[in-house]
Amino acid sequence: LLFCLLLATACDEKSPAAPSVPLNERFTLAPGQSAAVEEAGFIVEFRRVTGDSRCPADAVCIQGGDAIVHVRVSDDTQADYELHTGDSSRASAMHRQARIELVELQPYPFSSRTIAPDDYRATLTVTRP
Repeated sequence: LLFCLLLATACDEKSPAAPSVPLNERFTLAPGQSAAVEEAGFIVEFRRVTGDSRCPADAVCIQGGDAIVHVRVSDDTQADYELHTGDSSRASAMHRQARIELVELQPYPFSSRTIAPDDYRATLTVTRP
């Protein structure tokens, strides 16, 4: 019984232990998920998406639009960052000596479909410049 309980909690997405990811590697998180970044000494959590105004894939737009991805970085402190899809100069943030970059946000919008907040997936990388 104890083994089954340990096995069930080890696979639980809400488990307090964040999976570990290496520097310079892409990783994808759903809202509320987090990952411990090896060699950087912090945890990155994908909090939510706000203001998704990206041009739908099935539309013609003058501008590409933007979506804002909120992440929280936790080490001995906590810091919140907004990463943008529509402006490469605001797609990353520096935390201590590491750069956290938004590589991709899925799903891409279509005019006939509304994206539920829990359906988003943010692909990130953490590098040392």
